[in-house]
Amino acid sequence: MADVGEVLMSVLSTIRVPKPGDRVHKDECALSFSSPESEGGLFVCMNSFLGFGSQYVDRHHARSGQRAYLHITRTCKAKEDDNNSGSGHPPKKKPTRLAIGIEGGFDVDQQQYEEDVKVVILPDRQEVTSDDLGAMPDVVRERVRYLVSFLAREILFSDSVSHTLQVQQWDGEVRQESRHAVDLKQLDNGVKIPPSGWRCEVCDLQENLWMNLTDGKVLCGRRYFDGTGGNNHALLHFQETGYPLAVKLGTITPDGADVYSYDEDDMVLDSKLPEHLSHFGIDMMTMEKTERTMTELEIAVNQRVGEWEVIQESGTTLRPLFGPGLTGMKNLGNSCYLNSVMQVLFTVPDFQSKYVSNIDKIIDEGDQIGIAPRMFKALVGRGHPEFSTNRQQDAQEFLLHFINMVERNCRSGANPSEAFRFLVEERIVCQQSQKAKYTQRVDYIVQLPVPMDQATNTEELQEAERRREEGDSSALTVRAQIPFTACMAALSEPEILTDFWSSAVQSKTTATKTTRFASFPDHLVIQIKKFTFGLDWVPKKLDVSIDVPDTLDLSSLRATGQQPGEELLPEVAPPPLMTPDVEVKAPVLDDSTVSQLCEMGFPLEACRKAVYYTGNTGIDAAMNWIMGHMDDPDFSAPLVLPGCSSGAGTTPTESLCEEHLATIVSMGFSRDQATKALRATSNVLDRAVDWIFSHLDDLESMDVSEGGRSAAESEGGREPPPGPRVRDGPGKYELFAFISHMGTSTMCGHYVCHIKKDQQWVIFNDQKVCASEKPPKDLGYLYFYRRVAE
Repeated sequence: MADVGEVLMSVLSTIRVPKPGDRVHKDECALSFSSPESEGGLFVCMNSFLGFGSQYVDRHHARSGQRAYLHITRTCKAKEDDNNSGSGHPPKKKPTRLAIGIEGGFDVDQQQYEEDVKVVILPDRQEVTSDDLGAMPDVVRERVRYLVSFLAREILFSDSVSHTLQVQQWDGEVRQESRHAVDLKQLDNGVKIPPSGWRCEVCDLQENLWMNLTDGKVLCGRRYFDGTGGNNHALLHFQETGYPLAVKLGTITPDGADVYSYDEDDMVLDSKLPEHLSHFGIDMMTMEKTERTMTELEIAVNQRVGEWEVIQESGTTLRPLFGPGLTGMKNLGNSCYLNSVMQVLFTVPDFQSKYVSNIDKIIDEGDQIGIAPRMFKALVGRGHPEFSTNRQQDAQEFLLHFINMVERNCRSGANPSEAFRFLVEERIVCQQSQKAKYTQRVDYIVQLPVPMDQATNTEELQEAERRREEGDSSALTVRAQIPFTACMAALSEPEILTDFWSSAVQSKTTATKTTRFASFPDHLVIQIKKFTFGLDWVPKKLDVSIDVPDTLDLSSLRATGQQPGEELLPEVAPPPLMTPDVEVKAPVLDDSTVSQLCEMGFPLEACRKAVYYTGNTGIDAAMNWIMGHMDDPDFSAPLVLPGCSSGAGTTPTESLCEEHLATIVSMGFSRDQATKALRATSNVLDRAVDWIFSHLDDLESMDVSEGGRSAAESEGGREPPPGPRVRDGPGKYELFAFISHMGTSTMCGHYVCHIKKDQQWVIFNDQKVCASEKPPKDLGYLYFYRRVAE
């Protein structure tokens, strides 16, 4: 082996010092999920700062020519048993902050490690030790030792990618200073608030009371989804007066209080709170806490006994599992939704064969430490307003987001999302003429409604509600029992459309809409629509138990198409609402309102129509329009102005950005191709470019004219391009996985998944993988079925 001094001198010129902004990948291999805790440790290139596992570092050396690597290995320290009452250590403290991985928050059970760091020179993996440096000639020893130790230290103490992305912890209690705090208007109305004995000035409620910091009105808070809380009088007062800030009485202490900004719709900080309270005779320094803060209430709700314990199978000793397909995924701070979805997807053969050449290699030996998908989370969330953050997300929305990414990047090869893709047929029958209209659309998820009026334990629910209203704190929580057959009946029964424009009678009339499967996918995803809005537009979650079956036969829901002797509605457009000589201009829409509606999960075009038809009057009016038109057959159809021509499935050309069109045309594509790309990607330039390059094989057929027909079709040539490719087969399925949610809404809580492997149910709770003793199939949120052979 070569002299270590000579080797070091030969590689010094290739070693770089990390600069501000350099991304140092010292926590995870760039080509696998290996980490410093993995066997062989992690090798960080001292030039590019990319990290590689032991099995991939030689490959990087061969391709890049780099030889100097910082070798980092970590071994677990012995862990003391926190539950050992004889250990002399106090028990774990209960969480006091709505946070993960920080002081006072929920414990993420972080492991402590001993770290060993050395410089390694490839290809012989020659280690440079302190003894090697000491044996070098004096003339070079000091210089080399200083340089090597300095460079290693700089790399080791540079912020890692995971730290830069801030995915190690999450704090849901971080509050911002209210913009109203500094210059808050306070009325000199003589109001003085006593230190106790408060009541709502409208309904005499004695709890959940808020004092408005402008006029001193004491009023009750919002009504919660379960009927408790208040009667919304503080909110109504803000809507009448516009006075923005209120403090929760009973939470005032010398350290602060709960302050809510109705205008900013969030808990906030008030740096002048002592002064604002003193205005109404309240001495903050003498006040004592008598009510739970909003954080304490949220923690209590998130830890409610029943749902959390049952879904996580707490209270039973679960047997840990290891091996192929049984590797856990570490929670990076509210990443449980991603972990659960990806665990299920990679049990589907299409995804395994597409993305994992040898899935058996992704295993853990010995103790289950799990993998930390930091770079994967950063990749799939890049540019997305929600999935790029550390906030909790809806697993169903993430599943669709990931499928959309797969669709955009698999045009030229195998597309694993085809396993979930199916066609839906909608049949609308005009009740006056009895003529029908058939349309088809692509979908990936069946959204199953929850008919609460079909609960089989109505008497128990009513009794629990009565006891709650009487203030009986000992009343047990009763979960509604909903038959799965009732959910399926609600899905398949005809909808009544009361404002349907019939081309047969040339007027608005009543119609019925029936939805059926035009094809059955290989794998069927069913979403239980547990999340909804209350009458006050506050999101809530239905606490229900549904007897979801292990096997499912949907054959009776297959679409039949046009019936013998059935007449179709004429293809005639509705009459224009404006005279032809009136110039129609593109609508000027409030982008912020459109974005807020889209973030709630509504289709883009529906949001645009809501803002347009309510005249840009705000989020409340637009939301009311959406809730009143969700059953419209054209709810998600593009916004088309009277007098504007628009091809089927497109938006008006006027709504597209001319600058984006010009950019794509300058790349060598036709205007029609650029138009279709922008329409397919909601007018987002980066996505449109990605989309058009993913459709190179179909460029000829996607040359759409202004009238919506292809050039070949207009010339009587080829047939129009075929529709989306779907698989079809029998509608008989078996359950193989389900994802469950714990908490009050998709914005908080926790996700786990259960997957059936070799006839054994397995629970994946982030990095913990165990044999399931009693899978809670009745409490799931997303259910995954696979087709069974007849």
